[in-house]
Amino acid sequence: MITAYPTVNAILEMLLSDVDEVLENRFTGLYLYGSLANGDFDPERSDIDFLVVTDGELPDAILPSLAAMHARIAASGSLWAKRLEGSYIPKQALRRYDPDHANHPSIGVDWGFGVNGHGSDWIIQRHIIREQGVVIACPPPRTLIDPVSQEDLRRAVLETLHGWWAEQLSQPDRLRVREYQAYAVLTMCRALYTLEKGGIVSKPVAANWAKQALDARWKGLIERAGAWREEDGIDDLQETLDFIRYVLILT
Repeated sequence: MITAYPTVNAILEMLLSDVDEVLENRFTGLYLYGSLANGDFDPERSDIDFLVVTDGELPDAILPSLAAMHARIAASGSLWAKRLEGSYIPKQALRRYDPDHANHPSIGVDWGFGVNGHGSDWIIQRHIIREQGVVIACPPPRTLIDPVSQEDLRRAVLETLHGWWAEQLSQPDRLRVREYQAYAVLTMCRALYTLEKGGIVSKPVAANWAKQALDARWKGLIERAGAWREEDGIDDLQETLDFIRYVLILT
């Protein structure tokens, strides 16, 4: 049993079988990170975050086959077929994040399959995969990824906050979606926790810490983000933008 959720296991078994068939001897391993790894998976709102490790860079000729594979999975009718979010990274590039070699095939809930840049947040993802990742196939992730120091984690958090997240303030289209408002608020809590404590914790743990550690005016926003459900009728756009500004000023 891969996870405690039979329907999740079914889509993961399909993914493993299909990836192994398409990649053949280029396939090295398949791992879960995100909420399924850190213990805050919520069947009503979580995605399935996965990493496929490959032996060498994938040739362009194989990418259409992977795209077609993901299209078949998406059309399979599974509850989770369109909640897969993952990357294909060669083991040579996985060991330590290098911004000059960070373009890899990926697919997400909000984007189709293709080669995309992987930002400095992948320093954080490497740490999570190494320390908490769920192994679906092949070697333990600690054999593939170097240890990530607290200094590197803090640097990655700061780069992500003052890079990608700062841009959302001037282009807040994503944040008009209720789900993304909740995601942004909880991500800010996790970022502040990492900067303060030097470690990575789940969104609920970070939210509980932030409600105690931050100004009381943010408590309601954090609680609403933690309780978010699809179409809950709440619009926290302005307060979410204010919270992001607050975090950027703090850091």
